[in-house]
Amino acid sequence: MKNMYLRIGTTYFKKSLYPFPSGDFIEILVIWSAELIRQDHGKNLLSEIERFDGFICTPENRPEHFKKRVQDYYNTYHQISKSPSAGDITHTLTFLSHIFGEQLDLGIDYLQLLYLKPTQILPILCLISKERSTGKSTFLKWLKEIYEYNLTFLTNSDFTSNFNSDWSSKLLICIDEVLFKTDELTERIKYLSTTNTHKTEAKGKDKKEASFFGKFILCSNNETSFIKIDADEIRFWIIKVNRYQKEDVNFLKKLTDEIPAFLHFLTNRKLSTENQSRMWFTPQQIKTKALQKLVRYNSSKIETELANVLLNTMESLDIEILEFCFSDLLNILNKFRIKYDAAEIKKIVRENWKLVPASNSNKYQKITVTIDLDFYQNLSKGRHYSISRIFLLEKLMI
Repeated sequence: MKNMYLRIGTTYFKKSLYPFPSGDFIEILVIWSAELIRQDHGKNLLSEIERFDGFICTPENRPEHFKKRVQDYYNTYHQISKSPSAGDITHTLTFLSHIFGEQLDLGIDYLQLLYLKPTQILPILCLISKERSTGKSTFLKWLKEIYEYNLTFLTNSDFTSNFNSDWSSKLLICIDEVLFKTDELTERIKYLSTTNTHKTEAKGKDKKEASFFGKFILCSNNETSFIKIDADEIRFWIIKVNRYQKEDVNFLKKLTDEIPAFLHFLTNRKLSTENQSRMWFTPQQIKTKALQKLVRYNSSKIETELANVLLNTMESLDIEILEFCFSDLLNILNKFRIKYDAAEIKKIVRENWKLVPASNSNKYQKITVTIDLDFYQNLSKGRHYSISRIFLLEKLMI
């Protein structure tokens, strides 16, 4: 009877099994009064109830290593119910091959690290496809079957809310049909993907700093604009998932039945990669065509126009290297009647393209464009920039 109750700090809790419509249960803690415990079980039981100083969330998925008591604190991480057991994983490997394609080994490494090293920082995994019946949602549901209460589903509005106590202690944070329209949301998820501490906030309570080990998985039917990222982004692993040729309505059950065997496989498998960055994988390893496509569509319109104008200018003059000062550049854009913000042009040249001006005011071949769009060069002096045709072509092909 004493195992039904806990005292954490100065508050008593009762362990309760909360039922889900599916028929499953999850153990939760319900605040209980000492007086009710005395009424139900007698006053002597209070002295036998296990005591803790407070709450802590320490992730551990392997049953032989999981501990509910960490020092004198109660571990709120949910012990997953499925244990590793040798068996067949044919359906699981077929499914993962469909999801990760040519990056299957990396995908299994990701899942292995998630299970064996839950505090390891990992990339933001994004599964995208404009087609239906691809298996994206099945992948999330399968992970839910494995990690149970340690995985939560969010909507776009949930993620934008200031109140995050319901998901800030989860191992997996999954957002289906994601659509982040602002830079602020992108920056927020990038920050969370690499931090190990985060301030949690619940309604009516003060913010509290706690450890953060959450991994984000995003799914979207929008392949080109579900999130705003730039060409230098290294945190996102974006995979386009193809459509199934034939759908199996019982496939999730087959995957669920193989979970113990898959966990056994992960426990005994040797990783195909080594830890080479803070997110384990290198940017080159997780770079995909889907990422390049997303970056290309996220590039600003003015950046694309600027690159095309400079290429046009270089072709007209038959040159491979173009030299310019900002005043030259703005003059060229004016002649092409392109609307621009001078500050944005400077940002593209200096931050996006990372061009550096000459250290001194040296001679260079200045480009001048007439009203009739005739181009000519003449010597001038200034702290000019240099840009190549190859560089611009690569920017347009990202």
